[in-house]
Amino acid sequence: MSVSSTSSVAPVNFIPFHNTEQFHHEVRAQLSQDIEVLFAYAELPSPLLDACRYVMTGTGKLVRPLLVASAFSSTYSHNDSDNATHHKNSMANGDGLETLLENDSDYDMCRRAALAVELLHTYSLVHDDLPCMDDDELRRGQPTAHIVFEEATALLAGDVLQTLAFEVLTAEMPTFAPFDSAITSQLFAIFAPRARRMVSGQMLDLNAEARNDITQDDLEAIHRDKTGALIEAAMLMGGICAGATAPQRMALQECAQHIGLAFQVQDDILDVTTSTDTLGKPAGSDEKLDKSTYVKLMGVEQATSYAQSLFNDGRAAINREFSDRELGDSKDNDALIALIEWLWARKK
Repeated sequence: MSVSSTSSVAPVNFIPFHNTEQFHHEVRAQLSQDIEVLFAYAELPSPLLDACRYVMTGTGKLVRPLLVASAFSSTYSHNDSDNATHHKNSMANGDGLETLLENDSDYDMCRRAALAVELLHTYSLVHDDLPCMDDDELRRGQPTAHIVFEEATALLAGDVLQTLAFEVLTAEMPTFAPFDSAITSQLFAIFAPRARRMVSGQMLDLNAEARNDITQDDLEAIHRDKTGALIEAAMLMGGICAGATAPQRMALQECAQHIGLAFQVQDDILDVTTSTDTLGKPAGSDEKLDKSTYVKLMGVEQATSYAQSLFNDGRAAINREFSDRELGDSKDNDALIALIEWLWARKK
């Protein structure tokens, strides 16, 4: 992958989806570059900068940025045949990739959105791991921020990552085209309430600890906010950057609601069936904290069946709206369908 250091050149395969491994590699590579651009822009003092870079450059799955990118790619390739033709003509005229993508504000808004959701997600992990919350010592296969940098620095790192999650949508940063105000206002309208819902869900989750009367409806109410809200934001933000129509937004939101719950059910299953080395965080932590989980409520077998049905419903929501692309159930044709398949197969 060749990316210029002086212009907002995107990996050309980021927009059209070819295969899962290549697409995910390019999204992660672009995000890694953009994180460094953001930190150079933010000029944070040490050890705050060191803590932020530490937690943002670990070996996480990066599911939420991948959701942004996949929703963008699926929507863009479905809607923007005119743009695709224009891009091909520009290349044929010798304009070159750098000139072509230098002012691609839709793509750059997608990059901003991917950064935003990962910043917000990582802030929530840093705070979740603090002694006053889950008191965990391992995250993404490495010691947690408060273990490496002390509690006060970890607390402030979470704070600044949360603020940067919103600032990045409008920041004047090198390698990014100027932000699109019309798109940005829509992104804020999607992102802010779902960030608030994520925190509300975390409170509901704490309230549910050590309770034996939690129902499936109660669990779903918790996790539609704690886990699902940011997944919903990611998919909608990616679609908005690619000009999603109202029906497409509805399909993306419906898919995200199913996938958000499925992701949490999977996490509950993996917590009791997978080792700490594989997970990259302490296995069995839900039981240690006496958390209300789908496994505790249903058992592993029924929870697995439920997760599968949720993934199926998420896939169906996308296929219904994009049926004219003849996607069927093939994971080889569409970034979102491929991502759903990838998530279902995950082991950590």
